[in-house]
Amino acid sequence: MRILAVSDEESKGLWDYFAPEKLKGIDLIVSCGDLDANYVSFLATMAHVPVIYVHGNHDEAYDRKPPGGAVCIDDQVFSYHGVRFVGLGGSCRYRPGSWQYTETQMRKRIKRLRGRIDRMGGFDVLVTHAPLRGCGDLSDLPHRGFAAFRDLLDAYAPPLMLHGHVHLSYGANVLREHLYGKTRIVNGFERYVVELNLPSDRRPPTFWQRLLGRPHRIIR
Repeated sequence: MRILAVSDEESKGLWDYFAPEKLKGIDLIVSCGDLDANYVSFLATMAHVPVIYVHGNHDEAYDRKPPGGAVCIDDQVFSYHGVRFVGLGGSCRYRPGSWQYTETQMRKRIKRLRGRIDRMGGFDVLVTHAPLRGCGDLSDLPHRGFAAFRDLLDAYAPPLMLHGHVHLSYGANVLREHLYGKTRIVNGFERYVVELNLPSDRRPPTFWQRLLGRPHRIIR
């Protein structure tokens, strides 16, 4: 599966200077947050593939007017062509406002998802806004990652995690990719194409696992 990850900064190449061939070969678009809702709606309109998203800490306006045509996967298990996505948007709480969480609050969100994840037989892609603590985050509280994400990565070892929040333009020491155990962690800042090649011994969810894992959205 060829995934286009977008986050934090609208790509002029995909918006101001859009051309259909720029999305050729893309199977799915994933927004990791902090993007103009009109931009996400534009991608959902122009792309002939699904667009899914989680909230960033600056996406309070989505609560009033969410991106049209895109699917929010926050606190959901979402399956597309047998690939299972878990969505956990938001950042560490550093000011009043929505889509910010303490470590305890994030652990509670994860705990509420565990039953559905288990009924789906695990998951393949973790989609977040904030990074994992110690893998692509910064030392200041607003850009600190969540240690709670390790609970999911250690338990299920998904092959891929997509996040945003930390802009690559912050400095040369901000890396696009990290590796945590068997999980490839990718910062989707602006835009980045990721090839997801699932291991040959992976078992996709069965019909009953998908059925028992509801509520979640399945697109074939």
